[in-house]
Amino acid sequence: MADQITKRSENYSQWYNDLVLKADLAEQSAVRGCMVIKPYGYAIWEKMQRILDDKFKATGAQNAYFPLFIPKSFFSREAEHVAGFAKECAVVTHHRLMNDPDGKGVVVDPEAKLEEELIVRPTSETIIWNTYKNWITSWRDLPIICNQWCNVVRWEMRTRLFLRTAEFLWQEGHTAHSTAEEAQAEAERMVQVYADFARNYMALPVIVGHKSPNERFAGALDTLTIEAMMQDGKALQAGTSHFLGQNFAKSFDVTFTDKEGQQQYVWATSWGVSTRLMGALIMAHGDDNGLVLPPALAPIQVVMVPIYRKPEELSAIVEKMVAIKKNLEAPGVSVKIDDRDNLRPGFKFAEWELKGVPVRLAMGPRDMESGTVEVHRRDTLEKETMSIEGIEAHIKSLLDDIQKNIYDKAFAFRASNVEKCDSWEEFKEKIQTGKFLLCHWDGTPETEQLIKDETKATIRCIPVDSFVCDDKGVDIYSGKPSQGRVVFGIAY
Repeated sequence: MADQITKRSENYSQWYNDLVLKADLAEQSAVRGCMVIKPYGYAIWEKMQRILDDKFKATGAQNAYFPLFIPKSFFSREAEHVAGFAKECAVVTHHRLMNDPDGKGVVVDPEAKLEEELIVRPTSETIIWNTYKNWITSWRDLPIICNQWCNVVRWEMRTRLFLRTAEFLWQEGHTAHSTAEEAQAEAERMVQVYADFARNYMALPVIVGHKSPNERFAGALDTLTIEAMMQDGKALQAGTSHFLGQNFAKSFDVTFTDKEGQQQYVWATSWGVSTRLMGALIMAHGDDNGLVLPPALAPIQVVMVPIYRKPEELSAIVEKMVAIKKNLEAPGVSVKIDDRDNLRPGFKFAEWELKGVPVRLAMGPRDMESGTVEVHRRDTLEKETMSIEGIEAHIKSLLDDIQKNIYDKAFAFRASNVEKCDSWEEFKEKIQTGKFLLCHWDGTPETEQLIKDETKATIRCIPVDSFVCDDKGVDIYSGKPSQGRVVFGIAY
């Protein structure tokens, strides 16, 4: 199995693609730029969904669903928003096909042209705010905190499984508030929900910060982000939360009567994460043997492999494994017994290693006699022989240790690849080696764009909870005064 995977050190991009395919997470579809998420990959996404959904609901969010199609005229109401998405929009112009008069299959029926073209949603702010207009009249109707789990389409030219596809799955929260302060607090609260999920479930250390004006969501006054470092030193934007001000409320004339009887425009936020998190999980933790899944998100946390020669040996071993499985499942551990009789144990070991299952138990006739079991942990590839007595408690503790170890390893890697930089020549050299550089910035979009044009590096965020540097200095590129350092990196 592992010998079919390109080594990370040889070709990181190919290593990633190999892992996605060989670990049965996803594959290319017949539709250009779209992917098929396979059952094992979707099982991981489902665990992410379930955890995040509970976290959203704990903040008061309710799930809803809004249309896939958005009237084209809605986009023209918010100029900055449409400018940000215009090049990625898929447009529906007709509603019917017909048999080709020349007998060459089917063609678009020219008489079925839509009166108004429809956009396949790249994001839902416009359709949702047109809907909110009907829901809001008074301050008593606020706040509205809605979330939807759905697919969106952004017609990307260069695609990559999970990281950038023409269609992808995500959640998008859209909230409406009576004051700017309440909306800003909501945006900040939700980015912290994402940060907590990344750190404590994905075992992914992230930096929380504000996006620079060039990197903000189209139509937002402020975008908060969680930025993660992958094992090649590149940045991955893992989730964003936006303070939208009153832009969309004004575009769609969404007002409310306040407590003093005055008409006011509503204040808004939106926030979202997508199946891009799957890409982050792979690139942050995987190794040359395959996936390394944090136990909190692994669909199968423990796999048991019987080792036998005779059918009666298999029967006895499986009976013992079933008892262990039952005891592990009681406190919520997910367990699979791999009793397939057409594959050798070594093949099974390699397969589950490739799929990143955190713990593997192997048991043969001698183990049965001695009352032991072989325990293998995926994160370190270490194994030990242990007594079956009390194995359930040990595995519960081991899963916690693996979760922590995966996070600590990623944290240490990031720590060793973040540094301050005050020399432009040094910046140009180091940014290409895969690092986050903490540099002074003069605060202008023009300087940021010039740096991007020369190096492909962007300001990943103006940090608020990690690597905060308020020391004054001069911009690394322009030499103009700077009030603090920002995080530069090359991003996916």
